[in-house]
Amino acid sequence: MVEANMQLTVAQEGRVIAGEFLTFTLGGEEYAIDILKVQEIRGYDAVTRIAGAPEFIKGVINLRGIIVPIVDLRIKFKAGSAEFTPFTVVIILNVGTRVVGVVVDGVSDVLTLAPEQIRPAPEFTSAIRTEYILGLASVAERMLILLDIERLMSASEMALVDEAIL
Repeated sequence: MVEANMQLTVAQEGRVIAGEFLTFTLGGEEYAIDILKVQEIRGYDAVTRIAGAPEFIKGVINLRGIIVPIVDLRIKFKAGSAEFTPFTVVIILNVGTRVVGVVVDGVSDVLTLAPEQIRPAPEFTSAIRTEYILGLASVAERMLILLDIERLMSASEMALVDEAIL
């Protein structure tokens, strides 16, 4: 099937090919993640705080019997203050063997990106380390930052995946 071939985002050597991406906003920026990592999108609900957790880990929720850590990407990426509005959502992701939720300002849409729309991330210093950026995509007049969400959620400073293995 053609659709099955359009699903993936990363090939060998870390080169971005194309695929379907869920787009969302954080502050004034638009980001995109591989749609295959998304389990569901939910409205933001109260979380149970965990003592000693980093500030960007809001807490945990019970999602149909699974305890899911909730990460506020606005805080993690230093993308402005974390204000909760009716548009604030949690994207539930399947990352490795773990289910993780990320809080974002809002979800935009699902886009299919062709290889010619995707460019490598430039080398620069920012709040988002470039190792988590697959590339940049131009769609009409929009610029999307393509995130390697699995690599980001697996990073040692996130302290999420190692706990799942224990």
